[in-house]
Amino acid sequence: MTVFIETIDTENYRWIDARFDLKDPNWGSECFSKEHIRGAVHWDLEQHLSDMSSANGRHPMPGKEQLTELFQRAGLELTDSIVVYDQGGSPYAARAWWLLHYAGFKQVYISRIGFDALKQQGIALSTEPDVYPRTEIQPQFNDQLLAERQDVKHIVDGKDLGVLLDARSAERYAGTNEPIDAVAGRIPGARNYDWAQLVRGGSFRTDVSFGTLLDPKEPAVVYCGSGVTAAALYAALADKQYANIKLYVGSYSDWITDEDNVVEIDRDEHPEAADDQTKAVLAKLIEEGYSGEMLMKKFEFEKSLLNEKK
Repeated sequence: MTVFIETIDTENYRWIDARFDLKDPNWGSECFSKEHIRGAVHWDLEQHLSDMSSANGRHPMPGKEQLTELFQRAGLELTDSIVVYDQGGSPYAARAWWLLHYAGFKQVYISRIGFDALKQQGIALSTEPDVYPRTEIQPQFNDQLLAERQDVKHIVDGKDLGVLLDARSAERYAGTNEPIDAVAGRIPGARNYDWAQLVRGGSFRTDVSFGTLLDPKEPAVVYCGSGVTAAALYAALADKQYANIKLYVGSYSDWITDEDNVVEIDRDEHPEAADDQTKAVLAKLIEEGYSGEMLMKKFEFEKSLLNEKK
């Protein structure tokens, strides 16, 4: 599957503008209003590409009805050739691409370079919004591309085969620094590949290799903090012909909403039980089968409950 392309063709492709900034949610739409690729429509991460009313993570996936409405309003057909772009080297175009891919669009691509680079190459621009006739498109959603929390739980528990790939930074993966989520750590057993390695100079790299990370035949589930940057890693894997992959859109921010879900963290020392109560907690967890990093995280959680009761 070809995912990343470079083109300035606005005659034979429909263009989707996915520019966004997490620190300034209005930035993308404001940039689009000032100037955008001719014929493009703007899809905002939080208004169009997420269902912010859902509790399934920080950027929950829109429902099928919401996505169908988005595609129909944009005047899309399943046979369209589509290129999605953002500011360059960001994960927002990948999020839009994955949703289109999930919906059954076969000719959808991510621009390897961002808006400014496309502009420098002479792509046609516009300052006026483009309005397309509404279509009656009926997407062909492929649920085999999507992993839910229970699917991930089955992998963690050893009930299903699969490799978990964490697309966050190494320090967030290790649990040594967590600036966003309430609980630091990772989903147990996950491998790490920081999605930022896919980017160089504001463009997606074409020379990446995943040979030491994942065998092409291994089934894998990709996740990050909220399912956005994971879409970029998913796209890069798909571009390298990895076909047996799924995206956990809820990702780590969804995983930790279930208090029964264990997380792993990197630690140099094992927890010490300071009194009879905490010793009893540790003994109970060991008896229940917890070990290693999972034992440590569960132990910390149980200790926090004890402290709340004091």
